[in-house]
Amino acid sequence: MPSDLETFSYPHKAAAYSYRVPTPPRIVVPPPALNSDALPEISLLAFRSTNFLDSVDYNNLITQNALLEWTYERRREAQMVLPYLYLGPMTAAKDVPFLRGKAGHVPDQGGITMVLGVRQRHSFESKLMNGALRKAQEMGIECRTVDLASNQDLIHSFPETTALINDHLARHFHTSGQVGKVLVFCESGNERSAGVVAAYLMETHTDVDFIKAMQLVQAQRFCANFDDAMKRLLQGYWDILCAKRQVAAVDAASVRADTTAAPTGMPTNANRPKRSLQRDVDEDMEGVTDDDVERFGGRSFAPFMDHSL
Repeated sequence: MPSDLETFSYPHKAAAYSYRVPTPPRIVVPPPALNSDALPEISLLAFRSTNFLDSVDYNNLITQNALLEWTYERRREAQMVLPYLYLGPMTAAKDVPFLRGKAGHVPDQGGITMVLGVRQRHSFESKLMNGALRKAQEMGIECRTVDLASNQDLIHSFPETTALINDHLARHFHTSGQVGKVLVFCESGNERSAGVVAAYLMETHTDVDFIKAMQLVQAQRFCANFDDAMKRLLQGYWDILCAKRQVAAVDAASVRADTTAAPTGMPTNANRPKRSLQRDVDEDMEGVTDDDVERFGGRSFAPFMDHSL
């Protein structure tokens, strides 16, 4: 064999070809750590932005190990996620003893004060949900619904559902002096409604990200199902919340710095007039601005040059 052929090489197929669309890596939700009593250990720190949260006790929030004590029949019932927030299926919204607080609640703490149904628009299940809502209305319970075209619409509805829950709890606390209870439900109580509850946990607690939110929901309702699409949806919403909080923190820090450091009578960032449109146009017409000088100053290479014809 000639020597030049001995050194010649060409690529070989090392694995089977795949023609599917590339997908992002899967999001793995690890089980939460257990305490000495073999119970999931999940701590919560809520935003104290509303008055009703001051009277909420988060101690002994998780009282069972759902992995060991869960039974299949419990998927038809609602479970407490927070002392004032319950998650369950559509059958729980029609369970009169549960709605009245006689079953499935901590004794002597009242029943459900609002039901929030998450349903798919123009589906047969959404028509069935009307019966559950009528039962709650007959009992004098406030009823709210969120209609979705698909699960992807959830990320646009998360701020609305969080506001609905907080507004009701604040009103109920203001009128009665007690913390109300909200039941969030969908057809199964395992998918769309579970995503709404997880998003509420992220938005109202300082130490809950999308992983911890799913851990807490599944620790309380073991049958809650977060598929890959829902996990990425919650991850995207968590990124939005982080960005909003960072912007709010920077704005608050700049306002504090301006109000403390600026001399009396000097304008601060909060009351300094904005750049006018005419000022921007004048700077653009000048051709070269200070930013251009800093950016291109000292460069010897010109990507474009003018030539005379």
